[in-house]
Amino acid sequence: MATTTTATVPQKMRAVQIVEYNKPHEIRTIDTPQPKDLRPHEILLKIAVPGLCHSDLEYLAGHMPTKLPVTGSHEGTGTVIATGSDMSSHFKPGDRVLAGKTFGRCGECEICQGPENYRHYCRKRDSMMSVERDGAFQQYLVVDGRESTILPEKMSFATAAPLACAGMTSWRAILQCQLKPGAWIGIVGSGGGLGHLAVQMAKKAKGLNVVGIDARDSGLELTRESGADLVLDARKGVPAMVEEVQKATGSTGVHASIVVSDHITAAPAACAITAFHGRVVQVAVQDKVTISGTMDLIFKDLRLSGSFMASQKETEEMLYAVVEQGIKVENNIFTGLDEVPKAVEMLKKGEYRGKACFIVDEDAVGLRPGDGYV
Repeated sequence: MATTTTATVPQKMRAVQIVEYNKPHEIRTIDTPQPKDLRPHEILLKIAVPGLCHSDLEYLAGHMPTKLPVTGSHEGTGTVIATGSDMSSHFKPGDRVLAGKTFGRCGECEICQGPENYRHYCRKRDSMMSVERDGAFQQYLVVDGRESTILPEKMSFATAAPLACAGMTSWRAILQCQLKPGAWIGIVGSGGGLGHLAVQMAKKAKGLNVVGIDARDSGLELTRESGADLVLDARKGVPAMVEEVQKATGSTGVHASIVVSDHITAAPAACAITAFHGRVVQVAVQDKVTISGTMDLIFKDLRLSGSFMASQKETEEMLYAVVEQGIKVENNIFTGLDEVPKAVEMLKKGEYRGKACFIVDEDAVGLRPGDGYV
């Protein structure tokens, strides 16, 4: 049996959906998920603030195995309305929650039984939000309680929404680098939605020295504002960047690099600035990642790995680090689901810095920073 509040859940709700590839999102009326239909591990959220991710453009372009129509956004935050039977001891109605993107892991395979920070990779899991499951650009949403996290008391929904993908992804990539305080890390794409968070997380939460690389004036500016120790313009070319990194690091190079830009030159640049025996973590989704295999991967003995999202416990750690270390989200706050198509076009044209999110539930507690919320 599901546990629910006395709140009335309507039969219909508004949603912003991808109906046809390469066409604008459509605002539609669809059925509302009902508390009585929740499975044991599920929770029902009244969406407060969803976020817009660069990956939403990939879904819109048909680059992912998306089943249409589907509601966009995998960056969801909201208030618990009801819980499945297995989740009643973990969540209660009224809890403020960051929605997990992954859904329905089996809990039995070798990955689910392995280290906690691997479990979200379960091969048998259901599809993720915005692929074959509806995402957070709607008024109510069912999510997997095992992958979702209660927000810190002082964190606003508007700050939290971009962390549901960009924040947790940046955080796990930094953890994968396995660096000690004082080490050097390179972030390629440092002035973007993920990058500016990664710069701050590496610097403030992990005590690392940061080299930020971007190729846009606005991105370079945001990299500086985020606190990078060395800011490099990728338009000057790899040899010039390598020279600057060598000067800053005492001729060694950075100990690890994170690639959060999907530009074809991003991964080669990361390999070039990384020290012998260092690690390069690929985060940006690309059809093909090209590097200089002989000069960098082989002769420098680099470790190349990928990183996807984060586990529930890693996400919880990240949320509290954001609050405690004063990590700031460069956020563009829109009001209402009607603004989503406009913001998508702005994102395509690079007309705002950082991230975008949307106020959906005006009555939610702690919507925006201020009044005790960050």
